[in-house]
Amino acid sequence: MTRLNVVREGNGPIVVLSHALGCDLHMWDGVADLLARAHTVLRYDHRNHGASEKVAGPLTLQMLADDAAELIEREAQGEPVHFVGLSMGGMTAQALAPNHPKLLRSVVIANSSAHYPDAAPWRTRVETVQAQGVAAIAPGAVARWLTPEYVATPEGAAAARVLHDTLVGTDAAGYVASCDAVAAIDFRESNRRIAVPTLVIAGTRDEATPPSMSEAMVQAIPGSRLATIEAAHLSAVERPVEFTQLLVDFWRSL
Repeated sequence: MTRLNVVREGNGPIVVLSHALGCDLHMWDGVADLLARAHTVLRYDHRNHGASEKVAGPLTLQMLADDAAELIEREAQGEPVHFVGLSMGGMTAQALAPNHPKLLRSVVIANSSAHYPDAAPWRTRVETVQAQGVAAIAPGAVARWLTPEYVATPEGAAAARVLHDTLVGTDAAGYVASCDAVAAIDFRESNRRIAVPTLVIAGTRDEATPPSMSEAMVQAIPGSRLATIEAAHLSAVERPVEFTQLLVDFWRSL
């Protein structure tokens, strides 16, 4: 069992928040603060991220999903949860939902993808990190994560600094393994087996996982819904109020 760093807040129906590649559970600070008023919020660091265990060797998204399943079984004690994943967290949701449906009341897949037709950019990123360290790719990553208008505000500038520092502090070997895992995803067929209520959220200004990727997921997942938010890749950081409202409205409709 992988040792995961978990933070539990609030009281009510359980929500599990799963973060993006190169981030940690603090990526969810704004959303968690809002949700904890009426929910039990469980945030965790993926393996090789934040304060969770660093695990040597190759990684797959199914391994991250199994980590999440173990966390839910332990922390929720049989109560099905709302699972919300963004980017790599959204990929974790896609690997989790077909194989562990009894653990889930619903899933939300935000700013994510089911498949990358071209793995070359991921290979380039891996080679850069292996040669120069994570710091070499951090400025470009943060620039994709947030819109320039948001970063120009005091709040956005502070968020960008925190995200940059978190990424730079991420274990290089673990980051490379995570990149390899993300590059290899292909949920195009397994998404057709997702039977839990699903919301897909697309950022209208997301260049890392553009809206077309969200539209493809909605076409594959039976009964799923699409919502958009005017934000770049880390929509939950940039627009926490709007992001949280999308979640609450979705859950109320179930």
